Amino acid sequence: MKQNIENFLGCDAAFEKADIVLYGAPFDSTTSFRPGARFGPSAIRHESFGLETYSPYQNKDLLDFSVFDSGDLELCIGDASITLTQIGKRAEEILASGKFPLLLGGEHLVTLGAFRAVFKKYPEVHVIQFDAHCDLRDDYLGAKLSHACVMRRCHDLIGDGKIHQFCIRSGDKAEFEFAKAHTDLHPFNFDGLETLVKTLQKSNTPVYLTIDLDCLDPGAFAGTGTPEAGGVSFSALLSAICTVCANANVVGADLNELAPMLDTSGVSTATACKIARELILALGK
Repeated sequence: MKQNIENFLGCDAAFEKADIVLYGAPFDSTTSFRPGARFGPSAIRHESFGLETYSPYQNKDLLDFSVFDSGDLELCIGDASITLTQIGKRAEEILASGKFPLLLGGEHLVTLGAFRAVFKKYPEVHVIQFDAHCDLRDDYLGAKLSHACVMRRCHDLIGDGKIHQFCIRSGDKAEFEFAKAHTDLHPFNFDGLETLVKTLQKSNTPVYLTIDLDCLDPGAFAGTGTPEAGGVSFSALLSAICTVCANANVVGADLNELAPMLDTSGVSTATACKIARELILALGK
């Protein structure tokens, strides 16, 4: 696997020596409102150079970790099924090498490609989802492969009680009814996260962490395809990420739904970059 020409800040280790491998999925063809998330991975990578490698939040430095940036995948933008297969193949390659796969999206559907690969290796895996939306529709306007359906497709694989949803504040009535019966839903904030993580820690349960950046308050993060009033602060999200990564057996993760051109101030992209840095550092051992 060749190193990308432009790497995320400090993520320039050789593949053979890396513990974490970044890979981008620039895809937004099923976006239900405002497109642009396909430009998120490259924007995060490019704008990361406005940051320091050191995090005062965690007292860690990216230069002390071995992270390889494999760049963005060349995806079949017009076919979601082919795209998910392409993402899954890259995730399988990373996992087969004994390394941690960290996906930068793209719209939230890209999670399904990565998660299929993780599920194949860890069939007992649970999902922890930070998101404004349930993403539990069985289909969206007839399409079963949509960012509005991604958690429903994950549920198809792992079944009841293994999807833990936080910050949720939007969805149709049927989605909330489905969640009540089949998932572990925590609306509006991160209440219950610490208890959940301690429970999963006791059994060393594999966890896939998926972060849709629209979980943030749009006042602080406007550059996303489907903004929802309300949401959590940067500090709350950072604390939640650290809680999960420090205590749970996280085996895969993704960060998605930055649409950089929808916030011309650049603040959303800068926020996404910092969250990516903090996520990498929290995952680093």
